[in-house]
Amino acid sequence: MSTGRALWRRVPHWAVDGGLVVLAVLDAWINLYGEGTPLVWACVALGSTALFLRRRFPLAVFLFTLPMTLFMDVAVAPITALYTLAASTRNRPMLAGCALLNAGVDTLVWPLSDAFDGDRTWTLVQFVYTLATAVAPVLFGQLVQARHDVARQLVEVEEAREHERALHAQTVLASERAQLAREMHDVVSHQVSLIAVQAGAMQVAAKDLDAREAARTIRTLSANTLDELRHMVTLLRASGGRETALTPQPTLADLQKLIANSGIETTLAGELPAGISTTAQRTVYRTVQEALTNVRKHAPGARAEVRLWHDAHHFGVTVTNTAPTRPSVALPSAHHGLVGLKERAELLDGILTAESTPQGGYKVELRAPARSD
Repeated sequence: MSTGRALWRRVPHWAVDGGLVVLAVLDAWINLYGEGTPLVWACVALGSTALFLRRRFPLAVFLFTLPMTLFMDVAVAPITALYTLAASTRNRPMLAGCALLNAGVDTLVWPLSDAFDGDRTWTLVQFVYTLATAVAPVLFGQLVQARHDVARQLVEVEEAREHERALHAQTVLASERAQLAREMHDVVSHQVSLIAVQAGAMQVAAKDLDAREAARTIRTLSANTLDELRHMVTLLRASGGRETALTPQPTLADLQKLIANSGIETTLAGELPAGISTTAQRTVYRTVQEALTNVRKHAPGARAEVRLWHDAHHFGVTVTNTAPTRPSVALPSAHHGLVGLKERAELLDGILTAESTPQGGYKVELRAPARSD
């Protein structure tokens, strides 16, 4: 069926209309039995050839078919005109009027003086019959129009679904980019900043000129790497929803190793409630990691204290460092770390605060409700 429909759509409109014109003329010729006055044949020519214009002027073409309907009992031209009109308009009162007009003209007899002679009952029956004949193409044309509307609506619905799927894919991609940016900043900047700090210390302590130059090169490359990382994180960050889990992920079990490798004199005290979620553990770990990274970058020589705590309603971690004892190494920063930590805290329905201490140090504190685990 679909193959036949596709073949039918390939037929040119002019060929279809030409075939209808031929059928209309043949229908009139059969009804006239080859006879007829020049006026009748002129009406036949007008009504039949007008079918070429039925797609552009459907109402006018229907009116042009009425004269030939008055002279003979034809069907092809008026039915085609009514169908085309019904398929191209939504004015149903006009369609009803056209059907009544066609039935009335078809019921009349030429000459008109003879139309009301004879049996009135038979005239009424003929009118009802011709009206039913006229209503059929009107209903069929409206049905085809409704089918086209439904097909168009289905196309619009499918386009809307495709758009929705594209938006969903973009949302997922944005969320993954935001998560990747956070993980990249937390992991890479932690290690690179440690390399830069150690290289700076080596540059100051080294007596050999070559060693000092090598340390300076390492520190410069580390700073450049952090700058490139900042630009990359800026590109990757996007408005995303809740983070998606990436494996492997650090937990509280890795906290001791993080502190031991931080290169900072750090003490760890306190504990968190047992059974907190892996998301909460990862957030605590990243908070400590970012805080220690900032201590290395901005407070060289400072000591730090990591205190885990919990009470009946909340849990959290507080990282406090003392004032720096020597000038800091200038390292690029875009403050993405604290922004990412605040986003992680919001996922736990908690808050993150970062502020200076009266002693010249700095304090970062994560506080989250215990029940959000």
